[in-house]
Amino acid sequence: MRKQNIPLKDTGRFSQLIYDYLSKNKSLQHFYGNYPNLDNSLNQIELKKDSYSKKSREILVNSLNTQYAKKSLKKEVSKNLKLLANENTFTVTTGHQLCLMTGPLYFIYKIISTINLCKQLKIKNPETDFIPVYWMASEDHDFEEINSFLFQNKKIQWKTESDGAVGDLPLTDLQKELDLFEAHLGNNSDANFIKQLLRKSYRKSKNLSEATFDLVNQLFGDYGLIIIEPNKKDLKNLFSRIVKDELTNNTSFNKVTEQIDSIKKKYNRKYIPQVNPREINLFYLTSQGRFRIEKNDKGFSLIGSELNFTKDTFLKILDNHPERFSPNVILRPLFQELILPNLFYIGGAAEITYWFQLKKNFDHYNLPFPSLLLRNSALIYSEKLKIKLDKLDLSTSDLFLKRNELINKKIRQISSIDLDLEFLKTKLNDQFNYLLSLVNKTDKSFEGAVNAQLKKQMKGLDYLEKRLLKAQKRKLSDHISRLSLLHEQLFPNDQLQERSLNFFTFYLEIGEKMIPSLINCLDPLNPDFTLIEY
Repeated sequence: MRKQNIPLKDTGRFSQLIYDYLSKNKSLQHFYGNYPNLDNSLNQIELKKDSYSKKSREILVNSLNTQYAKKSLKKEVSKNLKLLANENTFTVTTGHQLCLMTGPLYFIYKIISTINLCKQLKIKNPETDFIPVYWMASEDHDFEEINSFLFQNKKIQWKTESDGAVGDLPLTDLQKELDLFEAHLGNNSDANFIKQLLRKSYRKSKNLSEATFDLVNQLFGDYGLIIIEPNKKDLKNLFSRIVKDELTNNTSFNKVTEQIDSIKKKYNRKYIPQVNPREINLFYLTSQGRFRIEKNDKGFSLIGSELNFTKDTFLKILDNHPERFSPNVILRPLFQELILPNLFYIGGAAEITYWFQLKKNFDHYNLPFPSLLLRNSALIYSEKLKIKLDKLDLSTSDLFLKRNELINKKIRQISSIDLDLEFLKTKLNDQFNYLLSLVNKTDKSFEGAVNAQLKKQMKGLDYLEKRLLKAQKRKLSDHISRLSLLHEQLFPNDQLQERSLNFFTFYLEIGEKMIPSLINCLDPLNPDFTLIEY
């Protein structure tokens, strides 16, 4: 594989807040902890070492050993499970929903960023050990976000009913979709390897959580990735004091609201929160589903059900069954950082944005805020496709334009006539400026008539410019078709490839060297966008 990098800002595909974060804009520095780099890792280690208890570590290690007890343990996973018992071992974590067949490509980039950062941290701090962790978002209940994946140009969708936590979904009615996927794969050696992955995960697992665990373990176990299923009683018990505070004092709502107001005041008054806190940021898990908790006059109610609890009864349930209480997106980061000896959290742009809303909540509970690292982003294409792009004479930054913008730019570039009427607009402005100079010599009302006529004629030139461009598009339709087809291959539905296409689309072409090659190409501490040719 060959790679090149371009500045993230040159892609035009990310938010201004992310660009400001990467450039260390001072007005954002109040809303996160240590900026993610190797030098700051020493500070982060000391912060976590002072706050993470021996008891928490013992409970975590015991829980993970139980979770892996019936799994086929990879050598590096076994080694890392033992290392986690040591007080000088820390984690780097990424989290993601249980997307079918890993979902979009960026899920893979998240994990590779996590693995690679651990390697770099070890070189910087040789006396300390660093373990990559994938946190399974098994308690999420938004089935529509995880029930399909795009393989090549085919959408494979799992159609079933779901009301509760997606991790508990049985896989009995998924087999038909797996058969369809296998039919699309063919029968070469790489296709057969993917089918083997299915047999060892989705074909034998009782629910989606178990299948995801087994699939990711097969893909990344050799790199020592530890997978955690957080929906366990022993882990939830560590979190119960925060759950109790949430139920009784609405702490998260108050602290996150304060932080949002502070972001608007100190960074951008037009800032729109990525997520909005509720008065209670918890769900309650039952065999019938996952229900949002709200306060009522007598205690608590579960929205979407007829269940109600007095305050005393609910708190007693929390003491005996902490596993029934499920954090939402506001509280999940606190849960994660409480139970893990974690230093860095690696996430996408949207995730990093909502983490900025949370630091006051972390401070309230005296929890160290992790260093927030934007995951790697990449665009993968074949050598054959690169040759076609070169023939169209496209620059790297051109590729990231929205399709219509790219087509318009290219038509102007290759057209035999000048499609830019800006020179006429300049002349028109000069003429009307002369007319406006006569206002004081005539009548003030003349100014309004001049401006109205200028606006009308400028609008006419804009219209003619668009008609001219449209006419050239018809004349150069073959060129536009080729350009559109190539752009669709790189940016399906005009979106970043990593947000649409599935990992196995490329594995079928690249084979077993794909993951090792991506690990070699992606540098987690390089914020640039990576283009990879195979």
